Amino acid sequence: MKDDYELLDSGDGRKLERFGRYVLARPCSQAMWRPSLPAAEWARADASFDREDGNRWHGRGNLPKEWTIETAGQRFRLGGTDFGHLGIFPEQRAQWRWIRDAAAAAGRSPSVLNLFAYSGGSTVAAALGGAEVCHLDASKGMVEWARGNAALNGLADRPVRWIVDDAHKFMKREVRRGRRYDAVILDPPTFGRGAGGEMYKIERDLKDTLGLVAELLSDRPLFVLFSSHTPGLSQIVAENILSQLWPSARLESGEMLLEGRSLPCPSGIYCRAVFA
Repeated sequence: MKDDYELLDSGDGRKLERFGRYVLARPCSQAMWRPSLPAAEWARADASFDREDGNRWHGRGNLPKEWTIETAGQRFRLGGTDFGHLGIFPEQRAQWRWIRDAAAAAGRSPSVLNLFAYSGGSTVAAALGGAEVCHLDASKGMVEWARGNAALNGLADRPVRWIVDDAHKFMKREVRRGRRYDAVILDPPTFGRGAGGEMYKIERDLKDTLGLVAELLSDRPLFVLFSSHTPGLSQIVAENILSQLWPSARLESGEMLLEGRSLPCPSGIYCRAVFA
């Protein structure tokens, strides 16, 4: 399978990654070890980003406004944002494969809700597996980006609802409407703002978020997939929360990893409550 992403090296709080033909150096707080490659290899990066004196790109002019890569069997449109993001979190690749397989194995066309859905990696994975998907993000721009990624993967005509809204407001409306989902995917921000300026803080709001998720599950649920990039939120914390909500579910958890030629680099955690 073609894969245009590769972690080339990491260390000293940085990561060196290849996205198709372009090599980028960006911050990575977890990389507390020494880099494996010499400094000269890092210096060959097409562009770099740092937060030492505000958010700054160096060599951004070497990058096109956007380009396309393929990874984990999915295509993505990338572009350098002012915050150093590119429109993809490659540490989610294993989760995308799992989502696609879980949806395909359901024996039906499951309904999937993808919350805080960013550029749609999980939405594309679920749709490729045959699911009907509701994609929600508070950013109109990111929802449009995700729609473009769906089209790149031949999914423009698949049953996907594209929603720009605050997650809690939307879920409460769905509960009142009686709409239910067979699976829910969520990667809440540590801190964020909703479409109407609503403030989200994960340490304050996560329990309410997951409580609403529980209300939205169908009578034949498949899974809840929670992931997080919040420092200090470990897989044990996630397991404790999900086990209280769904004591009969099988829990699967671990660290999300950036992988390639170098030492694997942890980048967040995941926890899945599996019912089927």
